[in-house]
Amino acid sequence: MLGYYLGDGHIARAARYYALRVACDTTYPGIINDVTDCITKVRPGARVFLVRRPGCINVQAHWQHWACLFPQHGRGPKHERPIVLASWQQAIVEDHPGPFLRGLFHSDGCRANNWTRRTVAGEPKIYRYPRWQFVNASQDIRELCCWALDLVEIPWRPSNTRTISVSRREAVARLDELIGPKT
Repeated sequence: MLGYYLGDGHIARAARYYALRVACDTTYPGIINDVTDCITKVRPGARVFLVRRPGCINVQAHWQHWACLFPQHGRGPKHERPIVLASWQQAIVEDHPGPFLRGLFHSDGCRANNWTRRTVAGEPKIYRYPRWQFVNASQDIRELCCWALDLVEIPWRPSNTRTISVSRREAVARLDELIGPKT
């Protein structure tokens, strides 16, 4: 749930409760189900609402304590404020980095087929390979992603100022196994 919140989630204040909303692309019904399941595991018995928006569905639940579970909550975009895990959140991620990475990569990541052209023995060859990329404007969130990848010993590298790439064949296979496909 923390990974999904840091990726595409936000918390809004209402009169008597907070509303946790995670924006999910309608192309991925499996992720919508995963976010719904995460919310009901965190808060059993909660009513979860699926609110349609152009191109997405907000998975939403109301509770007075969402801000307690996500102390990173605050005014403005996440990339304009510090995002630091509370010590109890850090301990949970250290014990369960896979679900955290699943939330991050399934919200702000993509698995794509990359290619490169090399000349071998005077002949051009094209190599195709899969890779995962995580893109987020917040340096703090990107650093949390890198920290979690280090916890599970998956090599990564920055592709540019906002993108983290997992490109080695064995690393992509390990991340596939750990977080599952985007469905």
